[in-house]
Amino acid sequence: MSARVSETTRAGLRGHPGRIALVLTGAGAVGLLISLPLGAVFYYALREGWAAYFGYLLAPDTRHAIGLSLLAAGVALPVNTVFGLCAAWALAKFTFPGRRLLISLIELPLSISPIIIGVGYLFVFGLQGVLGPWLDDHGISMAFNVTSVVIVTTIVTSPYVFRELLPLMLAQGTQEEQAAVSLGAGAWKTFFRVTLPNVKWALFYGLTLSFARSLGEFGSVAVVSGAVRGETNTLTLQIDLLYHDQVQTAAFAVASVLTSFALVTLLIKTWVERRESVDSP
Repeated sequence: MSARVSETTRAGLRGHPGRIALVLTGAGAVGLLISLPLGAVFYYALREGWAAYFGYLLAPDTRHAIGLSLLAAGVALPVNTVFGLCAAWALAKFTFPGRRLLISLIELPLSISPIIIGVGYLFVFGLQGVLGPWLDDHGISMAFNVTSVVIVTTIVTSPYVFRELLPLMLAQGTQEEQAAVSLGAGAWKTFFRVTLPNVKWALFYGLTLSFARSLGEFGSVAVVSGAVRGETNTLTLQIDLLYHDQVQTAAFAVASVLTSFALVTLLIKTWVERRESVDSP
């Protein structure tokens, strides 16, 4: 069957020069817009040699930035997992008033600029915000520190797991869960034995997207972190700081770390998609 399809495709391409031109145009666009910039990042990162490259990456400020980015992503992932699973399960398996409004509110971070999220965070938790004075009186600081970086990163990436799970859970319906309950399974057993296995690849895919988005967040973090060297700089802020300090090779070296994470994420995404296609009936 696949051989027949490929023969038909090749015949179609031979018979329609316009299709060949379209494919070549698409391949050229991919090369210009994706491949060349990626290659340029690694070229400029390594133009002073491997010793300089690792020297830039092992600088104290850069190591701290890498650690802070991984910390923010490490906190955001489990929070987003629990939130995404609970929210998608509740909205897909039950009907109640305000359901559509709740979906829109959960997906709101995808609809507005991350900078607005950062500014909104400061309006609530900053010294001039709604809760800022009370927090300051009690010795609690939630702005321009590591805590603020972690919180806004979690907020910005919160919809990703949910958005991958909700359509799949809606398509699957509730028949299997109802059958499990009718056979005597409790709520937790039904969730872990029926619901979770059916959405495992979508969950993994959502986690991959959430992790990549966490590492690449810039706008909201730039607003709430203060961009203090060696204290509140994430990878993206460190790249921006080095670039504006005219240490361009160092900026590209740090950017190569994010690029490497992006390439690994792309490979994982491709693998998950293949697993989904294999497991789907």
